[in-house]
Amino acid sequence: MNFIAPTPDAPAALTPIPALSDNYIWMVQKNGHAIVVDPGDADPVLDRLAQGLILEAILITHHHHDHVGGVQALHQRTGARVYGPRHENIPVRDVPLEEGDIVDLPGTGLQFQILDIPGHTAGHIAYAGRLDAGQIAVFCGDTLFAAGCGRLFEGTPAQMYDSLGKIGSLPPDTLVCCAHEYTAANIRWALQVEPTNAALQARAQDTARLRAQGLPTVPSRLGLELQTNPFLRTGHPDVRAAASQHAATPLNTPQAVFAGLREWKNNFK
Repeated sequence: MNFIAPTPDAPAALTPIPALSDNYIWMVQKNGHAIVVDPGDADPVLDRLAQGLILEAILITHHHHDHVGGVQALHQRTGARVYGPRHENIPVRDVPLEEGDIVDLPGTGLQFQILDIPGHTAGHIAYAGRLDAGQIAVFCGDTLFAAGCGRLFEGTPAQMYDSLGKIGSLPPDTLVCCAHEYTAANIRWALQVEPTNAALQARAQDTARLRAQGLPTVPSRLGLELQTNPFLRTGHPDVRAAASQHAATPLNTPQAVFAGLREWKNNFK
């Protein structure tokens, strides 16, 4: 994918806004203008806007209430345009989107390309683009998490495997902007899959330090996910062996390994 750089007059600021129990609403602001991604609650966004920001756009990845619960109130208060997946029911959606579409956002100068990433829901999409000349970000909702991935509520393991592959093919320095603070729990499970993974062990320590300070563990970088996230490592011999042992049957393809890992994680406590 080719990503254009936004206008260079001022850097874009990326902020994960805590909401509900463990959600993040992503805000990107530039030149006094802002966009938000997946506002499950309007109030935390309105608090930020009160600092003098103009909300230009609301980007939605999928239809679950903890991602759309604040959309209508924000739309009514600000008039911001609402962008969302074409094949899902999104409140007050102005612009339906699917893979291949490009979103140009006024005020911020930002541009995002759309990826179809079904699995968690049937019509889930992601927004990928440059925040500045050197930094790409992907807003991936509940598809790829830090050290994990979303549950399969509406899609199949094959769909989710392919969707993760799309995200995994982005440049390794891409910022992964997921929608939940699940990292510590995901790492506890990932260490069951790869207990000798040194990068994962280091990530566990770093995550514990951040959470002890009350700080977010996201965004992560895609390169770190490729080193430590079992769902992106289904071709690695250690991951395949662990998944096969847990399933008590040989898992001979990356897709089968993914399905085994997802079932393992579903029942992990």
